[in-house]
Amino acid sequence: MEFPFDVDALLPERITVLDQHLRPPARRPGTTATARVDQQQQIMTIVDELGKASAKAQHLPAPITSASRMQSNRHVMYVLKDTSARPTGRGAIIGFLKVGYKKLFVLDDREAHNEVEPLCILDFYIHESLQRHGHGQELFQYMLQKERVEPHQLAIDRPSQKLLKFLNKHYNLETTVPQVNNFVIFEGFFAHQHPPARKLPPKRAEGDIKPYSSSDREFLKVAVEPPWPLNRAPRRATPQAHPPPRSSSLGNSPERGPLRPFVPEQELLRSLRLCPPHPTARLLLATDPGGSPTQRRRTSSLPRSDDSRY
Repeated sequence: MEFPFDVDALLPERITVLDQHLRPPARRPGTTATARVDQQQQIMTIVDELGKASAKAQHLPAPITSASRMQSNRHVMYVLKDTSARPTGRGAIIGFLKVGYKKLFVLDDREAHNEVEPLCILDFYIHESLQRHGHGQELFQYMLQKERVEPHQLAIDRPSQKLLKFLNKHYNLETTVPQVNNFVIFEGFFAHQHPPARKLPPKRAEGDIKPYSSSDREFLKVAVEPPWPLNRAPRRATPQAHPPPRSSSLGNSPERGPLRPFVPEQELLRSLRLCPPHPTARLLLATDPGGSPTQRRRTSSLPRSDDSRY
């Protein structure tokens, strides 16, 4: 495919990689801003014309590759240039291959849904006059090396019968995994698909319950001292002829000693008489209206009158 401008000067390499910016691959020294804008317009013209030719070859109602679509998506376009001599001396374009990563929901062999984001073949075109010359394989192989992927890892968007035959001939891709969308994947697609890493829940402070290990069993064999008062050794009391009666209270302490023997009432009264009176008792006796203790003793010693009999 020829253009009215110098393709060799615009695309110096045989295969040029274009991204969404559609800028010239190399900036030559001394190039003005106006010249760079003109070069970008020429690249956009190449992209639009290649998209129209691809849509016509695939019998599509509208092109799926254009400069505006490239600028609005993060796709990559590999453009193959014809370096052979031309009568005009400006070079020509052989074809292109457009790829890009897309998030898809695909079915595996067990018909389970999987969310993946593979590299997809979005558009592939080689000029009709230059087909079956190895240009398609050269362009496809360059893309695989540049993207570092294997053929069975790719997903193809609405491939034509020519593309399916091309993949079967050069890469032995024949068995497909049925899908409910327009993308086609081949057997072995899920062989290198790694599931996203899951965040583990935080560990509990108590830890999980697990069976005892050998070290735990050895630890349990060691005698552990019980808490107080169970760790107090029992006292050896001397045998008594008449042991003291036990109390039925449940709050008795094991440290409590034997009870004192019963004291007779006469001895208890004698000990109370010998005790000196409390200062409060002295104060009460002093303020008693009945008189002093001596007077009360005298009054109590007098004989009773006869009126007490009646």
